[in-house]
Amino acid sequence: VRFPEDLEDDNTTFNPEYSHQVFGDDEVAFGYKGLKILLYYIAGNLSTLFRIEYTSKVNEKFDCVEADDVESKIREIIPPGFCTNTDDFVSLLEKEVNFKPFGMLLHTYSVHNEEAGEDITYQIYKADMTCPGFREYHERLQTFLMWFIETASFIDVDDERWNYFLVFEKYNKDGATLFATVGYMTVYNYYVYPDKTRPRVSQMLVLPPFQGEGHGAQLLETVHRYYMSSPTVLDITAEDPSENYVKLRDFVLVKLCQDLLCFSPGKLMQGFSQEMVMEAQQKLKINKHHTRRVYEILRLRATDMGDAEQSRSYRLDVKRRLIGPYKKKQRELAKMRRCLRPEELTNQLNQIDLNMQHEQLEESFQQLVSDYRRVLERLAQA
Repeated sequence: VRFPEDLEDDNTTFNPEYSHQVFGDDEVAFGYKGLKILLYYIAGNLSTLFRIEYTSKVNEKFDCVEADDVESKIREIIPPGFCTNTDDFVSLLEKEVNFKPFGMLLHTYSVHNEEAGEDITYQIYKADMTCPGFREYHERLQTFLMWFIETASFIDVDDERWNYFLVFEKYNKDGATLFATVGYMTVYNYYVYPDKTRPRVSQMLVLPPFQGEGHGAQLLETVHRYYMSSPTVLDITAEDPSENYVKLRDFVLVKLCQDLLCFSPGKLMQGFSQEMVMEAQQKLKINKHHTRRVYEILRLRATDMGDAEQSRSYRLDVKRRLIGPYKKKQRELAKMRRCLRPEELTNQLNQIDLNMQHEQLEESFQQLVSDYRRVLERLAQA
């Protein structure tokens, strides 16, 4: 909500992707007809208005059953101090002009908005719990995780090893410059013996009204550049990354790596090398596993897949990496079967496994190439 009229505007409304963490696996609130759970947030400081509406509710006296206590379930995830009536909320909205982003400005960028017909400015800040008011703001901000990240949990903000990176949009209201929350990322700094740290991305969220505009890539690249400048950082990883996050990371890391000398077309065609591992790790804080993916994406770009020899060479190179887990599994199965079954049957079963593995391997390869092509298409448009 930026203006009072936004309260009645369905265009500013978005729905949760998940509600199982609040309402159980069935995602059902029992005992109501026409139930609406309404959460309004002021765009900048995220002050909250919480309301429940319904047309009817089961009555213990007549129906002998009790409706779910929806209000208590929501109160468990939103911090105290929220509004319950619109007038209080609107009076808070008038004070929004005083809200300023927390922490240190790291990056400013703009995105062209077709609808508005103009460039909109965004800024990325790094904050921590010593910033006045940030703790309370973060409590409100993290409530979005429950609705948009499948396995979200709240973090221990008293642990000083957490870093917070925030994205804000700058907008004008009655001649004043205001800020709206766009998204954020939390990063935990793990200790690596003897004197390094390994920042691990824990949570990353771009709010639905801003998704698909490139903010995730801007945020991840800014965070990478922030840690790249630190001599004590070993490399940057992510905790249990989603499929979408992996695609985003592929794009950002390829963008950062493509200008390194070790990834020149000539060197790419010679195969994956220790030089690539060293340079990506030292200059960009990228680990070996991620560097290998970057190499495969950039080598695909440098390969003429219409040329039979180049195409075959690329396919074999990628499949050699993909076959590692299959080979290990094959060895384990062979050991087990020697103990459990006659030798003839073992050979037959191994043969079946082998055929299945070839099919799975080809499927994995084709899926990978498809994902890599999407990264390269996005790179070409960047």
